[in-house]
Amino acid sequence: MVKKPAPDATRRSEKSRRAIYAAALALVGEVGYPKTTVEGIAARAGVGKQTIYRWWSSKADVLLEAFLDLAGQAAREAGREPYTVPDTEDLAADLKAVLRITVDQLLDPRFEVPSRALAAEGLVNEPLGRRFVTELLEPQLQLYVDRLRSAQDAGHVRPGVDPRIALELFVSPLAQRWLQHTGPISYDYTDTLVEYALHGIASQPPRST
Repeated sequence: MVKKPAPDATRRSEKSRRAIYAAALALVGEVGYPKTTVEGIAARAGVGKQTIYRWWSSKADVLLEAFLDLAGQAAREAGREPYTVPDTEDLAADLKAVLRITVDQLLDPRFEVPSRALAAEGLVNEPLGRRFVTELLEPQLQLYVDRLRSAQDAGHVRPGVDPRIALELFVSPLAQRWLQHTGPISYDYTDTLVEYALHGIASQPPRST
């Protein structure tokens, strides 16, 4: 009698994890965050509720990890490492490259639908909003800070510029357009944001006082 090999528990767990990510993102996009439940995620993913609680303590934990995984997938599909801002010593090119990837993510229904649902919930659910900002958004913004500081060290950005404020010149307008539908988002748009942010719009440099 031929003995069958034992099932690969690691592979089975990874398959379940992927199904849970997909179920969580799909549900929050369809019914919103308040109506998304661990029970609903489990049923959609085809796993037991105890499987989810073995890996995560709440639906917020599931969604946070699912978003991080989705962002990583999008970056790899774009041919770069996730959670990095390139440093080719050409600051404008590096910022344009990473913002183009952000545009792709924001226009991807896999990302856009659940992102909008969570953004809306974060406005009325302050603990959730703060958590996603702290755990998901701020680490990504810090990458821009690090890149801008590197540019300062190389003499490409004025020493007195605050990188945390400077990054908002191109990140915040993109977020506003996307969230409030104030205009289309595109590569041309984000490229222009970078140009305006780095080179300004005044016809002459400001006079020193």
